[in-house]
Amino acid sequence: MLTTTLPLAATFGVATLTALLLGAAVRRLAPVIGAVVPPRPDRWHDQPTPTMGGIAIGLAAAVGALCLLFIPASDGPGVWAPVALAGAAMWALGLVDDRVQLSPLAKLVGSLITGAFLVFALARTGLGGLPLGGTLLAVVWFAGVCHAMNLLDNMDGLAAGVGLIAAAGLAVLEWTVLGPVLGGFLVALAGALLGFLYWNRHRARLFMGDCGSLFIGAVLAGASLVPVFATGETLARPSLTAVLILVMPLLDTSFVLVLRRLAGRPATRGGTDHVSHRLVSLGLSERSAVRVLYLIGLLGLAVAMGLTRGSQDVMLPTVALFAVSLMLLGVFLARVPAYNAQDFSALAKSSYAPLIKDLTFRWHAGEVILDLILISACYYFAYWLRFPDDQLVHFLPFFGSSLPAVLGLKLASLYTSGLYRRSWQTFGLRDVSAVLRGVGMGSLLSVLVAAYVYRMQGFSRTVFVLDALLLTTAVVLTRGSFRAMSLAAAVKSKRSSRVVIYGAGSFGQLLVRELRVNPDWAMKPVAFIDDDPAKTGTWIDGVPVEGGLPDLDAVCKRHKAGTVVVSSRSIPVGREDQAREIAARSGRTLRRLRIEID
Repeated sequence: MLTTTLPLAATFGVATLTALLLGAAVRRLAPVIGAVVPPRPDRWHDQPTPTMGGIAIGLAAAVGALCLLFIPASDGPGVWAPVALAGAAMWALGLVDDRVQLSPLAKLVGSLITGAFLVFALARTGLGGLPLGGTLLAVVWFAGVCHAMNLLDNMDGLAAGVGLIAAAGLAVLEWTVLGPVLGGFLVALAGALLGFLYWNRHRARLFMGDCGSLFIGAVLAGASLVPVFATGETLARPSLTAVLILVMPLLDTSFVLVLRRLAGRPATRGGTDHVSHRLVSLGLSERSAVRVLYLIGLLGLAVAMGLTRGSQDVMLPTVALFAVSLMLLGVFLARVPAYNAQDFSALAKSSYAPLIKDLTFRWHAGEVILDLILISACYYFAYWLRFPDDQLVHFLPFFGSSLPAVLGLKLASLYTSGLYRRSWQTFGLRDVSAVLRGVGMGSLLSVLVAAYVYRMQGFSRTVFVLDALLLTTAVVLTRGSFRAMSLAAAVKSKRSSRVVIYGAGSFGQLLVRELRVNPDWAMKPVAFIDDDPAKTGTWIDGVPVEGGLPDLDAVCKRHKAGTVVVSSRSIPVGREDQAREIAARSGRTLRRLRIEID
C-alpha cells in the first residue's frame, strides 16, 4: 500500500509546489514577450493580465509525474503514453494559439486530428476496440471536451477548479482501469491545478491561456476514454460516468452554443454570455458564481460515484433527476438577458416559431415531458424504498406492467387539477393545492386500477403512499424552482443595497417579498426594527426583527445598511421624523413605501 500511497502524495505535492513556482516565473516573463490579455468587451476581466499560465500547469504535471517512477507500474507505457502524448500535442497547439491566434477552425481540426491518433493508439494497446460509430464518437468526444474546457475558462478560477475536481474524481473512480501511472498522472494534474489556482483565483494575476485549457481538456478526455475502450461499448456505464464527471464544462458549452444560435450569433464569437456570467448578472459575486459551478461539478462527481459503486437500478433514475435539475437551471438562466434584448431574435424569425410557441405556452409540452420523468422516477423509487434488493427483482415486473397506466392516470389528473395553468414564476402555497389535487386523484385512480385489473396481486399499498409523497415533493420543488432560484439570487446579490425596514407589520412583510422578487429595485432587506418590543428577536419571512427605533443606528451599522425604508403609514409622523434624523446623522437615506390605487 505504501509503495503506491507515498509516491502519489509526493506526486500531488511536487506538482502543486512546481505550479506555484512556475506560475510566479510565467507571470513575470509573460509581459516581456507580450503575452498579456487586455480588457475587451467580450472578456470578463477589466485590467491587463499575463497569460500562458498553461506552461506552468503542463510542466508542473510532468514534473509531478516523475514521482510515479517509484510505483511498480503494471500497465506499461501502452496505456498512459497515448493520453500523455495527446495532452502534450494539445498543449503545444494551445501554445501556438496563444502566440499567433489560430482560427477556431484550425483549433477544431487540430483537436480532431489529435483525437483520431489517440483513439488509434488506444485501440492498439490491448484494451479492446470500439465499433465504427463508437470510434467516431470517441474522436468527437475528445475534441468536444478540449473545447469545452477552453470555453469554460471564462472567469477567474473556474476552469482550474472544475478541472481539479474532474481530474481527482476520474482518478478515484476509474483507478482500477486507469492503472497507477495514468491515475497518478491525473493526480499530478490535480496538484498542478491546485498550485495554479493561487495565481488564478479572483482577482486573477495569471490566466492559463489556451495552452492550459486545451491541455486539461485533452488529459481528461483521453483518460475518460480508457474505461470506455476497456468495456468495448460506447453507451455503457463508463461513458455516463465520464459525462457526469465533466458535467460542468459540457453544460456550459451546450448552454452557450444553443443560446448563441437562438440569438443568431456565431458560435465561435466570444462573449460574456456563459453560465458564470449570467449568475453574476443575477447579482452573485464572481466568487459566489464560481462556487456554485464548483458545487455542480461536485454533485456530478457524487452522482457518478453512486453510479460506479452503487446499484445502477437506483442510480439511473437519480441521473435522470440530476439531468432534470440541470435543465431547469439552464432554462432559468436562459431568461437572464445577455444579448441586448436580442436573445431569441433568431428563434422569433424562424418559420418554426409559432409551433414552438404553441408547444411551450399553449400545449405545455416541456412541463408534460418533465412530469413524465418525475412520475416514472418517483414510482420506481417508491418500489425501491418498499422492497429490499432481493424482493425488488421479484416485484419489478409489476412496476413495468403498471407504469403506462400510472403515467396516463397521473398526467390526466395533473391536467384536470389546473396545474398547467399555474405560473412557475409566482408559484406559492396557494398553487400547492392544485398539486395535492392532481397527485391525490392520480394515486387514487392508480390504486383502483391495481385493485380492478390485478386484484392488488403483486402490489403494495405502501408503494402508492410513498409514490404520492415523492411525486408531490418533486412537483412542488420543480414548479417552485424558478421562484426559489430568484429568491436565492436576490438574497445573495452583491449589487443590491442593504436595507433596514422600519415596521414589521403586514406592509413590512409585503415589502420584503416585493424587494426579493423585483430585481429592478436593487434592494436587499437585511433587518426589521419595530416599535412593538414583543416582535424583537423574531424572524419575519427570513428577516430578523432586531429592536426598536432607538436601535436603528446600531442595526444599520451591524448590517452595513445604507437605506432605511418606512413600511407603513400607521407609523406616527413624529417617529418617522426621528428615524429620518437618525439616518441623516450617519449619511443614510430614508425612504417610504407608497401603495396607491387610483
